Amino acid sequence: MVDFSLSDTERDIRDWVRNFVQRELVPLEPEVLRRERAGERGLTKDEQRELQDKAKQAGFWGVQTPEEYGGMGLSAVMTALIEVELGRTFVPFRFGGYADNILYYANDDQKERYLLPTIEGTRKSCFAITEPGAGSDAKNLRTTAVKDGDEWVINGEKTFITGGIDADFVMVFAVTDREKGANGGVTCFLADRDAGWKSEPIDIMGPWERQPAALVFDNVRVPEHNVLGEVGHGFKLAMQWIGRGRYLLPAHALGACERLVEMGMEYAKTRETFGKPIAERQAIQWMIADSAVEIEALRWLVLQAAWQVDQGMDSRHAQSVAKLFGATRANEIVDRVLQMHGGMGYTKELPVERWYRDLRLLRIFEGTDEIQRRTVARNLLKGHASISGVLG
Repeated sequence: MVDFSLSDTERDIRDWVRNFVQRELVPLEPEVLRRERAGERGLTKDEQRELQDKAKQAGFWGVQTPEEYGGMGLSAVMTALIEVELGRTFVPFRFGGYADNILYYANDDQKERYLLPTIEGTRKSCFAITEPGAGSDAKNLRTTAVKDGDEWVINGEKTFITGGIDADFVMVFAVTDREKGANGGVTCFLADRDAGWKSEPIDIMGPWERQPAALVFDNVRVPEHNVLGEVGHGFKLAMQWIGRGRYLLPAHALGACERLVEMGMEYAKTRETFGKPIAERQAIQWMIADSAVEIEALRWLVLQAAWQVDQGMDSRHAQSVAKLFGATRANEIVDRVLQMHGGMGYTKELPVERWYRDLRLLRIFEGTDEIQRRTVARNLLKGHASISGVLG
């Protein structure tokens, strides 16, 4: 017997987050839109922290952070359900108490200086592997780190680094052995901003919170004790970071799609053309029906990928499938909803065009559509995955 129902605990947590989003975040949407139109942050750092503190008072802190570090230690499935609810608003918010998964590989001293302050929210990190000539091809890194006594000297440039504007330290990946390359020649370093690296914002079509940065390392010196993990083992860490929760991206998009279609249906019931609500037009009904089917399919792809994570299975194939389907379908759905709203959908009076710009990024970052297709096809052709799926 296959049981698709939520447990009482899962339902309670999901409902609490749903109410939090509706009560605390959705009312902020008009002001967030106004600020973004003025080129400002949707939420200030103080406002973000205030919301996180409200959630913390109710026990929501460090959703996936292990309990030994003060977090909730929730399952992947539960985290996916939470991410769906957060996706139902464009207000830029996430629960506090989070740290990058690879920071848990830090030694005791590094944990005190980087991991614990990041969980507490007093420090902010960024992950830097992408370079101008090494985006999807992460093995083609050019940034170098050369040993000089008890220090490493880093030179190179990183680009499209999320959080690079505000971060006070970076997990930067550099080549330490050109001959070995990705197979033992890449190392991860923890580099404080006061070590001398610079960041410049990159203008994008999305909201301020998504704005990435270009990072420049010009003879930046990092002490030997700031190597994260082991020298030469950085590429494995990078792949663990990239694959840490790819299913959460389509989960967030799933929530956005649910909200968008709800908005579209509400508008279709009230907007009249030639004496009838457009909801009675077949063209609109088919848009709604196609979107509903795709949303339901995406829901189960996301949950299956998360379930595999919880079972300790190799979920990379399932996550690529969910990421690819979620990215392409979410862009189709937001396009339909914009079309349903006609000219109003194209204006900034409504948030549809904002979601339109935001969801477009999903097809690019953390693995483009093309990379996901390559991964899925390669897994099938090499026999690492079956076309019959998880049931075999």
